[in-house]
Amino acid sequence: MKPYFLEDFGNPSSLHEPGDVASRALEKARRDVARFINAGEAKEIIFTSGATESNNLALIGYAMRNRKKGRHVIISEIEHISIHNIAKYLQKQGFEISKVPVDYTGKVRLEKLQERLREDTILISIQHANNEIGTIQPIREISNMAQEHGIAFHVDAVAAEGLVPIDVQAGGIDLLTLSSNDIYGPRGAGALYIKQGVRVNPIIIGGGQERGLRSGTEDIASIVGFGKAARVIMERMPEEPSRLEKLRDYLIDNILSHIPKAYLNGHPTDRLPNNAHFRFDWIEGESILVNLKTLGVAVSTGSACSSKTLQASHTLISLGLLHEEAHGSLEVTLGRWTTREEIDAFLEILPGVISRLRSLSPLTKMEELKE
Repeated sequence: MKPYFLEDFGNPSSLHEPGDVASRALEKARRDVARFINAGEAKEIIFTSGATESNNLALIGYAMRNRKKGRHVIISEIEHISIHNIAKYLQKQGFEISKVPVDYTGKVRLEKLQERLREDTILISIQHANNEIGTIQPIREISNMAQEHGIAFHVDAVAAEGLVPIDVQAGGIDLLTLSSNDIYGPRGAGALYIKQGVRVNPIIIGGGQERGLRSGTEDIASIVGFGKAARVIMERMPEEPSRLEKLRDYLIDNILSHIPKAYLNGHPTDRLPNNAHFRFDWIEGESILVNLKTLGVAVSTGSACSSKTLQASHTLISLGLLHEEAHGSLEVTLGRWTTREEIDAFLEILPGVISRLRSLSPLTKMEELKE
C-alpha cells in the first residue's frame, strides 16, 4: 500500500500517466478479489468503503431497481445488525420484510423460508455464516430455492471469507458482500459482487466511478491492500482453516469438560473454524469480558456491552435462549497468529474467573454446581 500513499497517488479516472498507474493497480486488485470468490468476470466486483456500504448497495440498490417486480424481501432473524437496519429502512420505503427463523443451532429453517416465498418476493438475503455464533448456512440449498422461484439471492459473506471456500458461481449467488479488514486487509475497503445481468440502482451518485454504481474517487491504497490480502488468504486457504479448527475443538472440549454449567452456542460442527461461542449459567458476559481484559485476554460478548445497548443479542434470542442465558455468553475467535500456547494460557485463566464471578452472583445455585 505504501507507494500509493507517498508516490503513486494519481486519480484512476485521470488520463495522464499517474492516472494510468492508479488505474492499473485498481484493476489488478479487482481481478484478485474476483479470483478470491471465483467471480466470472473482474467487472462484477464493485469496490466500496466496507461491508455496511456493500450491504446497503445490495439490498437498497436491488430493491429500488426492481420494485416494479415486487416489494417483498426476505432475511433471516440472525442477520448482521446492518442488514436488519437496512430492512427497517426498506419498510419505510413501502417494502415488506419477512424474517426466517433459525433452529437452536442457528441454521436457517428451510421449510420456514419456503413458506415465506411469494409471487412478489424479489430478494432473499442470508449470511454465509453468522458473525457471532459461527454457524454456517446451507447456501446452496437456499440458492436452489431462490433460483426455482426467480428470486435474486444476496449473501453477506463477511464472517466466512477466508475461513471457508466461497464460490459465487458454484453457489448460485447473485450478490455477495465482502470486507477487506476481515481478511487482514485495511479498514475502509469492501466490495460487492454483482453477477452479470443483475441490475441495481446506485445509492451514491456522482462522477460515475465503479460502473456508475459507486461514485467517488477510489481509495487506491486501501483497495490495493484489499487485493493483496485476498491473494495472501488464498495461498493460506489449504492449511489455515484446518489448523484453526483443531485449535477451536481443543478449546471447546476443554471448556465444556472443565467448567460446569458451560454450553456451546451455535452448530457443533457446521461452524466457522475460528469460532467458539459459549454461555455460562448465572453470570453475565460483560463481567467475564472485563475480568479477562484486566488479565490481557481480548474476547467479546454478544450482550449489552458489545452492542452498546441494554438488549441481549438478537442472534442468541433467536436460538431460543432466555434473556438471562443470552447475557451469559462469551465469544472467542482465533486468528492467523493464535497458538496452542495462548489457548492453554487462556484455559488456565478462565475457570478461575468463572468460579469467582459465580461466587459473587446471587443467582448461582451451588447445589447444581456440585452435581
